[in-house]
Amino acid sequence: MEGKHKVMLTDRKYLLVEGVRHVESFDENEITLDTTMGFLTLKGEGLHITQLDLQKGNLTAEGFFASFLFQEDKGRGRAKGKNVLKRLLK
Repeated sequence: MEGKHKVMLTDRKYLLVEGVRHVESFDENEITLDTTMGFLTLKGEGLHITQLDLQKGNLTAEGFFASFLFQEDKGRGRAKGKNVLKRLLK
């Protein structure tokens, strides 16, 4: 699965993502995924995950998708929130 990444959106309502490693968070307005090519944040309304298979790396979701934000996979393995803490303590 490493490196394989695919995002397919139909009519801004039906989403298929391949290459999902982990679902970081989700609610009806935002889904954040850790994928083989970095983090992907999906925003919209009435979002819900209809199928998730982490062994295959597949996720399907439905709702109204308004935006997608891709973030590079820099610093994998660092403790989450460590940079925020460093900035606060400066």
